[in-house]
Amino acid sequence: MAASNPRILVVDDAATVRLYHRKLLDDAGWQVDEAVNGVEALERVHAQDADAPFDLYIVDINMPRMDGYSFVRELRKLDPRHQAPVLMVSTEARSQDAHGAFDAGANGYLVKPAQPADLVLNAALLLGDAEAARDAAQGQRP
Repeated sequence: MAASNPRILVVDDAATVRLYHRKLLDDAGWQVDEAVNGVEALERVHAQDADAPFDLYIVDINMPRMDGYSFVRELRKLDPRHQAPVLMVSTEARSQDAHGAFDAGANGYLVKPAQPADLVLNAALLLGDAEAARDAAQGQRP
């Protein structure tokens, strides 16, 4: 079941992608925070309030300082309160890239540019938000 107001961390070095994802996820009624790479994302994870951990991470693969694979591997080493689902969204479309994401600990994989309904549907399913998943699956705007 989804938290009353799920918190999502979008991790991508491209400001336009972060803005696009934030808009879609905000419109679905979720709280969104951002990080520009894996290092900043880990800092945000460690700085979050113990009572309000992130409920989902949406992560790019190719970023400076720490890529998405490394971020997910480091995240999976942390204590259980940080173990929210990870949806990787990348321009990398080869099956080996998706396999690498799953091997690192991701729960889902989309190729950029993610279609709005696909992004929201995958996020809703990973959050356990049945209403948002139903709306996205029916093609309704979040």
